[in-house]
Amino acid sequence: MKRDSCPPSPPPVPLLSAACDMAASDSTSHDVDVEAYHAAGADFKLDTDDPIVVSWDGPHDPENPKNWKAGRKWGITILVSCFTFISPFSSTMVTPAMDVIARDLQVPAGFMQQLVMTIFLLGFAQGPFVLAPLSEIFGRAIVLQLSNVMYLVFNLACGFAQTKEQMLAFRFLSGVGGSAPQAICNGILADCWRKEERGKGQAIYGLLTFLGPVLAPILGAYVSIYTTWRWIFWSTSAFDLVVQVAALFFLRETYGPRILLQKARRLTRETGRRHVTEENRPLSQVLRRRILVPFIMLFAHPAVQVPSLYRAYLYGVMYLVLHTFPLVWVGTYGMAKGPASLNYLSLGIGFIIGLQISHPLIDKLYVKFQTKYGHEDGLPEWRVPPMIIGAVLCPIGLFVYGWTAQAGTHWILPNIGCVILATGLIIAFQSAQAYVVDAYNEHYAASAAAAGAFVRTMFGFSFPLFAPKMYQALGLGWGNSLLAFTTIGIGVVSPGLLWFYGHKLREWSGIGMR
Repeated sequence: MKRDSCPPSPPPVPLLSAACDMAASDSTSHDVDVEAYHAAGADFKLDTDDPIVVSWDGPHDPENPKNWKAGRKWGITILVSCFTFISPFSSTMVTPAMDVIARDLQVPAGFMQQLVMTIFLLGFAQGPFVLAPLSEIFGRAIVLQLSNVMYLVFNLACGFAQTKEQMLAFRFLSGVGGSAPQAICNGILADCWRKEERGKGQAIYGLLTFLGPVLAPILGAYVSIYTTWRWIFWSTSAFDLVVQVAALFFLRETYGPRILLQKARRLTRETGRRHVTEENRPLSQVLRRRILVPFIMLFAHPAVQVPSLYRAYLYGVMYLVLHTFPLVWVGTYGMAKGPASLNYLSLGIGFIIGLQISHPLIDKLYVKFQTKYGHEDGLPEWRVPPMIIGAVLCPIGLFVYGWTAQAGTHWILPNIGCVILATGLIIAFQSAQAYVVDAYNEHYAASAAAAGAFVRTMFGFSFPLFAPKMYQALGLGWGNSLLAFTTIGIGVVSPGLLWFYGHKLREWSGIGMR
């Protein structure tokens, strides 16, 4: 498959002129086989068996998702963000009802109860390694929806569990299916939005990612009080079914190579001549290569490792704090289960405030640096500065929450600490996420997200497991202070590495990508 120009001096000039005219008039539809021309001399003819390479019809091709109307982009963004909301929602919805679940299913206190709450995240961590590469082969939409069906089935099954073993198995498998949004939705946003406008879509996506685990315990508390804990699973499955049906009608494929492949197949049927895409390789070869990419990124790409470790630590801290709420509000403050669950709203308020800051700040700084340095394509490092805000606010929030809760001060003060913590957390998280998406184009955005998602959810799974022992030994004040001091260290080192050495990290991150 060649795209050579016509040779400068073949023997029959009229023939050369005709061949050049033909190539120039329809360069996108015919490939000139020059070697065959030299071999055949004056009997040169176009090789009609040579396939035609399909690409976008210019920079404004309406089939390119980046050129879709804003309404369609926002519709897809909100739809995939709803998928993203449901999965983290499921990770914490059982927290306030754990005592009732433990009684009905005979779950021993301590580690086993913590495992029932967090095993969803263990499955959540495994799925992206397979689902993200599959989305880059078969398309985002089909993989996202089939995986969501898996989540829907096993989350529904959790409501029918009769033993702790069934609950653990169903929670794990629903986590695997529910991991698709965190593996794929970053790639969908990278497909649809240009770099200078990407912060808008990522802001909504990021907000719902964090609001899910914050709002879930409120539903879990009141459902378990007024009905049965089984309706926690059945009600979330009903909501997920609504989103799934909407996706069947409105979620279009956004992955560029997949769209071009479908276009090539359509043109082949219509014209009778073979059309291919740039990446015209056997499926088995593509599958082997794509499956390995997230593992390669995780272990050999510092441009993924540095921001992923930072986000993972913050994610782990968030889940650890979430699991301290029953201890603080029911144990220390003596609130009933229902009113105690409303304190989770303080984290939600912080996330919304952080969203209002991070959304415009990330995009405005990016445009400002573009103007200042005259670099039209932009650099991923221009997404880094807001991470410093998170490095300041997160430790302050942890200090305030830990020491005021331990002292038993007015309930508003620990909530203020949680608002500060959540504000800093989402700003830092959004900034680090934007860096990773920009560092890897849409062809690898889902794989990069999968590598980061594995580290992040493993932290979210493991942190709550050691929380009871840590707080028992150190108390809320010093326990949160330990987290705060660690946050300061990571919050300074990670942005510093990305800002000053980001270009080097990206250069070292080319292993396995060719």
